[in-house]
Amino acid sequence: MTTATAPLNGIFPIAPVAFHDDGALDREGCKRILECMIDQGVDGICILANYSEQFLLDDAERDAILTLSMEAVGGRVPVIVTCSHFATRIAAERARRAREAGAEMVMLMPPYHGALLKAGEEGIVEHFKAVADAAQVAIMVQDAPLSGVNLSVPFLVRLGKEVPLVQYFKIEVPGTAAKLRALIKSGAEAIIGPFDGEEGITLMADLDAGATGTMTSALMPDLICPIVTEFLAGNRAEARRTYARLLPLINYENRQCGLRACKTVMMEGGVIKSDAVRHPLEPLPTETRRELLELAREVEPLALNWGK
Repeated sequence: MTTATAPLNGIFPIAPVAFHDDGALDREGCKRILECMIDQGVDGICILANYSEQFLLDDAERDAILTLSMEAVGGRVPVIVTCSHFATRIAAERARRAREAGAEMVMLMPPYHGALLKAGEEGIVEHFKAVADAAQVAIMVQDAPLSGVNLSVPFLVRLGKEVPLVQYFKIEVPGTAAKLRALIKSGAEAIIGPFDGEEGITLMADLDAGATGTMTSALMPDLICPIVTEFLAGNRAEARRTYARLLPLINYENRQCGLRACKTVMMEGGVIKSDAVRHPLEPLPTETRRELLELAREVEPLALNWGK
């Protein structure tokens, strides 16, 4: 297990899950993805997130991914394990397993199911307390529109203060920069790790607001990492130049492709054999795939050539 000696910052991309063309789990492909990500120079790796298609995995597959990921990474970088579930008992059990496997941190969304079944604020606090008791490692709150739960700044600050292991906050909502700025101002020392997400599409604004980390896809963390590094080192102008060069691909991934983009680039680069996603998700249309790869070739991320 990697032991953190300082707050985690930098780039912590989400590892996709590799499938064969028939939708079966490709374990060797998953290991190759993790090796590619470490070669990309990531600061850490997040597994079993939404961009990992976690909602399309059964429990046995989740356990398999957890085990093989921790073994493959072997403590070379910290691993964050997503443990979201509507049922508090299940989320807590997932967190316990993650800790026992060697996770540095767990990430979860507030409990929700569908568009309308959500917990109230007291229920959310109790949910996170139970997960913290089981995990005994730092927790990252994922604040994203997918849950349909409004996590106000005052409530996030309360959550961080009442559940001390809630230390990291991944904000990926409309107006992320403004929310990050308000969260950092209101929460002070309780906000150890303000992160953004959404493939880094608002990364510069979020860094300006005080973000110290980002959770992108694994498509091009080797290229995005210098943006964070340069910014945190005080070289904002250089960070902006790099961001501007990558923004067309970041935008295309975020707006046109979603989680499918990373797999397509990795298949093209020989990291994995198939970019299959599980039904009812659909593969990228031919035209979209062509444009994605054209944009990727303009900036040459490592994943585009790693396995060739």
